[in-house]
Amino acid sequence: MAEEKAALFLQEHGYTILEKNFYSRFGELDIIAFKDNILHFIEVKSGENYELAIQNITPAKLSRLIKTAQVYMKKNTLDPEYMFDALIVTPKNIEILENITI
Repeated sequence: MAEEKAALFLQEHGYTILEKNFYSRFGELDIIAFKDNILHFIEVKSGENYELAIQNITPAKLSRLIKTAQVYMKKNTLDPEYMFDALIVTPKNIEILENITI
């Protein structure tokens, strides 16, 4: 449910959804989208509040996201500018955090 809300939110904010739930042996990318000539790998997290949702993005999770994104780009012969984002879905709000690897 949170990923569907996330996809609608992204589309309403000018993102083009390229793929959902891309799997590799390293993990899963929830949403892959494109906006302003940048490829966005988006991790969707939901919870009762912001803090509960965001704490699930750990250094190990980020490492798996990065490896899976590399697989996606190699598989699709892509070499774009890209970033990793988090989309936090709570009962009252949806918030995007861009470039979470910095």
